[in-house]
Amino acid sequence: MDFLRPGTWEEALAAKAEHPSAVPLAGGTDVMVEINFDHRRPEYLLDLNRIGDLYEWEVGERDVRLGASVPYTRIMENLRGPLPGLALAAHTVGSPQIRNRGSVGGNLGAASPAGDSHPALLAAGAEVEAESVRGTRLIPVERFYTGVKRNALEPDELIRAVRVRKADGPQQFAKVGTRNAMVIAVCAFGLALHPRARAVRTGIGSAAPTPLRARAAEEFLDAALAEGGFWDSGRDLPPSLVRQFGELAAGSCNPIDDVRGSARYRRHAVGVMARRTLGWAWDAYRGSERTTRCA
Repeated sequence: MDFLRPGTWEEALAAKAEHPSAVPLAGGTDVMVEINFDHRRPEYLLDLNRIGDLYEWEVGERDVRLGASVPYTRIMENLRGPLPGLALAAHTVGSPQIRNRGSVGGNLGAASPAGDSHPALLAAGAEVEAESVRGTRLIPVERFYTGVKRNALEPDELIRAVRVRKADGPQQFAKVGTRNAMVIAVCAFGLALHPRARAVRTGIGSAAPTPLRARAAEEFLDAALAEGGFWDSGRDLPPSLVRQFGELAAGSCNPIDDVRGSARYRRHAVGVMARRTLGWAWDAYRGSERTTRCA
């Protein structure tokens, strides 16, 4: 196994172009586990730790440009305001040591359906900034996952950053696991209210071959909120509406039975999490609306 250690981003792209099979290494929280257990033996490792740009972020008017190597700890400490859903998801990642090393870019590169950041990215609306010596392209996150641990990157491409839309409404994240820390999700659910667009977005993890949005549930809720005038009134959501949203979210899943949980349990849990996250987010929205009206 050869170890490539570029000092600049341009050198990293050149190395990836010359050695397309090279596996990027930054935090190493996924890659090193696979190597240590002899599940993977790449010909080349491409160490990106010397490239400082990957550890930086920028908060713009519309979105946050998050460098691929920004660790979860930094998201929790510095980006809770513009990226609340992702910050909530970051809290559930491994241990403090893992959160200090692991990153959203690494999570995307691994493309595991159980990755904790995926539901939040899907719900918020994100784009993956992929780059090679040929140029840069933006990949909508829902098109990035192409199969179990497979993504849309070309062999010579690297993830430089993730552009996540700034929150304009409440966001929530929920995860089912055997304990609070150091656990792979049995299933997970992210939800974001987008009041400006009068839309709701979702993200589901570990309940299908790839992370995915519950599109039927989103379309149902978008129509129900508009027709019922809920965005303007801020009224309580009828229990029947919340229940149907949960049922549609559960119906979007395509889970499997494995050692962490059965397909039946995963589908049930997604429905429960969908109802709960909607309730939490809507309560927060109603509170902010009351504050705005009284100001």
